[in-house]
Amino acid sequence: MKYLSLILILFVLCHTTSAQQFELGPVEKVHSRVLNETRTLNIYLPDGYSPDSSYPVIYLLDGSAGEDFVHISGIVQFLSMIGKMPASIVVGIANVDRKRDFTFPTTIEKDQKDFPTTGGSAKFITFLEKELQPFIEKRFKTKPLKTIIGQSLGGLLATEVLLKKPALFSNYIIVSPSLWWDNESLLLQAKKTGKEKVFILVGTEGKQMEEDAKKLAEQLGAVFMPLPEEDHLTILHNAVYRALKAAS
Repeated sequence: MKYLSLILILFVLCHTTSAQQFELGPVEKVHSRVLNETRTLNIYLPDGYSPDSSYPVIYLLDGSAGEDFVHISGIVQFLSMIGKMPASIVVGIANVDRKRDFTFPTTIEKDQKDFPTTGGSAKFITFLEKELQPFIEKRFKTKPLKTIIGQSLGGLLATEVLLKKPALFSNYIIVSPSLWWDNESLLLQAKKTGKEKVFILVGTEGKQMEEDAKKLAEQLGAVFMPLPEEDHLTILHNAVYRALKAAS
């Protein structure tokens, strides 16, 4: 009888665990001729996703499963559930070499030596425009409304896209951008672009990063959201939550 009870308990636990399993969405592979490699895409599809409807798309840099994909998808699911933003697809772009993909060439010799793979952002931006977005738009039912989210070096890349190819996205959520790269040369180029909504957020992260983020917002005419209670490790979740609410 004791063993039967134990078996029944184990069955219930196993059944409960199985019943609680869920999937955010498919994992896709796209081969990039521009980057000469295959990239992994983690996809969140909203509850009730139907190919008969169309959805805005959020492109998440640092979108590996072990990075920011799961918790950012959770924010999107929660905000759409309570009606604070439309149901949306999240495309998490898994990293291969983020220093390579998120930075443009630097003139600083020490950085060239310390980070020898950097400087490939032009190719990565072409990948976003010519390969990734067309792939997603063919694979899923999408609306023209597109958002990019990037933090730190990802924020640097999102800023570069905004300044050089602003029409690629409708909304830019730029968190703690590493504008110090190449002696702030990108910051010197910053100016208001078009009709894009731009949100720049920074925490208590050091004088240079904080001042650079504020200056970028001023030069772009962007929404500036300082979050002094957050630091570089904690800011992303709260920043994205606030920016997505404000963007809707």
